[in-house]
Amino acid sequence: MSLAVVRLSFTRNHIKSIELLKHHPPFPTQTFEIKTKPNPRDSEMQSLLAPIRPRFTSSRCLTTFRAFSSSSSSSDYSNQSRGGLPRFFSERLPSSKGGLVRVQDDEFWHMTKVLRLRANDRVELFNGKGGLVEGVIQTVDRSGLDFMALEDPKVVLPQSTQWHVFAAFGTLKGGRADWLVEKCTELGASSVTPLLTERSPSISGNRLDRLQRVNMAAAKQCQRLHEMVLNPPMKIDGLLPLVAQSKLSFLAVAEATPLVTALTSSGRETSGLLVVGPEGDFTEKEVNELIKAGCISVGLGPHRLRVETATVALLATLMLWSDSQETCGS
Repeated sequence: MSLAVVRLSFTRNHIKSIELLKHHPPFPTQTFEIKTKPNPRDSEMQSLLAPIRPRFTSSRCLTTFRAFSSSSSSSDYSNQSRGGLPRFFSERLPSSKGGLVRVQDDEFWHMTKVLRLRANDRVELFNGKGGLVEGVIQTVDRSGLDFMALEDPKVVLPQSTQWHVFAAFGTLKGGRADWLVEKCTELGASSVTPLLTERSPSISGNRLDRLQRVNMAAAKQCQRLHEMVLNPPMKIDGLLPLVAQSKLSFLAVAEATPLVTALTSSGRETSGLLVVGPEGDFTEKEVNELIKAGCISVGLGPHRLRVETATVALLATLMLWSDSQETCGS
């Protein structure tokens, strides 16, 4: 037996010094004997410093477990993740059971570098249009991986609730626009369109690319099969015809009729547009044009809300209301 003696000098709250006199690493199942020299002035610490004999096992005897990994002895590729298989986006899906599809670029990186998936791990692919297929990673190389379907693809129809968000968030900073898009995706918005107004006249192309990545990540996280559409920016003039054609359009305006009151008199319509202005709100001219086109002005409480807060509050209320209308209708 190798003996390691550790001299310890303690105060009540912390260790003042530790001196290791001799140490031999254990292999494969050796024990250490630790001798301690407690401070006689501290009776409480003396009871905690009794000799200890910990046992250590050689690292060569340890079993390594990997997330989402299937056992080599298992042929049925059992479910390997909490709450379901990890899901990834692919524009193309295998047409039938046994079919192959190549996964590359960002999703390949996420699968192999972030989650450390490898051959024989089970995953799901979805195409953002309702298609979903369960399968297994067949091979992995430097440029991508081959996914093999273990079943025929499923196609899920979109929900009948279709709310389209038009929000002037081009001037938002510090990740607030990311948060807005992420929550709209999670709540079930059919589309989000950056609205260009007099007080929010532009949004950069680079930012739109980032928001699209945020949208896709949120869709995977919330298990959404139909991708939310992130439209190019639109000016007020382009929105007015859409409002005129929509059966129901809500415009967030301070001190207007409460949203819930407006909903009770709007019938059973569960689709439409919701419009939220920029920081500083719409100009009086813009509000008048939208109302003239057919928007219903609604209030969201007594406080002044940020753009992203107003958008999420309005969308969440409309989604819950639509869900209750469909439940009552059925």
